[in-house]
Amino acid sequence: MFLNTHFPKAAKYWYQGKFHDWSEAGCHPMMHALHYGTSVFEGIRAYSTPRGPAVFRLPEHNDRLLVSAAVAKMKSPHTKEEIAELVKLTVRENKLESCYIRPLLFFSFGNLGLVPKACPVELAISAWEWGAYLGEKAAHGVSAFIVPWRRVHHTQFNMSAKLGGVYVQSTICGLDAREEGFDEAIFLNMEGRVAEGPGQNVFIVKNGTLVTNGRSESVLEGITRTSLLEMGQDLGFKTKVGPITKSDLFGADEAFYCGTAVEVIPIVTVTDGSDPAGPKEKHVIGEGRPGPVALKVVEAFREAVSGRLPRYEKWLTLVGA
Repeated sequence: MFLNTHFPKAAKYWYQGKFHDWSEAGCHPMMHALHYGTSVFEGIRAYSTPRGPAVFRLPEHNDRLLVSAAVAKMKSPHTKEEIAELVKLTVRENKLESCYIRPLLFFSFGNLGLVPKACPVELAISAWEWGAYLGEKAAHGVSAFIVPWRRVHHTQFNMSAKLGGVYVQSTICGLDAREEGFDEAIFLNMEGRVAEGPGQNVFIVKNGTLVTNGRSESVLEGITRTSLLEMGQDLGFKTKVGPITKSDLFGADEAFYCGTAVEVIPIVTVTDGSDPAGPKEKHVIGEGRPGPVALKVVEAFREAVSGRLPRYEKWLTLVGA
């Protein structure tokens, strides 16, 4: 039996054409994805709005899911439109007002060779209530640790895909950061510049300009990241996409993580552990607390996803529609 202890209010998940009780699941140990990480996924959020629960940027998430599937040589058994309806149906079935949603495409049971020539592609969708990714302390800013492992390079793998196997690196480095006593990790890329967090993009603020990096820096160009670039300009800030060095990060006026799970969380200290043989030097970002630009971005983002800013209603898909 599978309990929903870590998945509040999750009652049912959708799999292979129907809903199943959360506590009842079967998984053959020879499923291809269990052995080789041959799965692709999305992390999506729905928010409570005055018009009912609404999914944030659902078309963009589904587009990326199918791009990921194509990169992984998977043929999705469902169209983008069908997946959108199934996502909304899963939220309704679980009677959720605000939640995290996980669509997962994977090579299932068939052969166990590296090439899954006999493995069908299957879809599962789950949804549950999930609050602050890094806990309530995130409101006061978090500590970041630059791990010694370099991010998978964009010449080695298509970083526009969310492939399960690639996220093993994120899992290990997230654990490394926490074992060192920090809230979250930051990767450098092979060039030694800032890449991203384990599942988040990184922004810095310098002289009122919002700066983040792009795909050539070996990052996933996140959907929240893209949204914040637009929102930053609407708030009157300059925005820039380009490389971020360690010195840029250490000398920034402000810094923050962003992503679907993490949403927007200020970074207040960064400790450099990129050289495993060297000292771990701590750097305070700005004044060591969430800065005014990050706080404005956080407030605007929360208003937008909650359906209280008409300008951004284009990003919301009503679950009941």
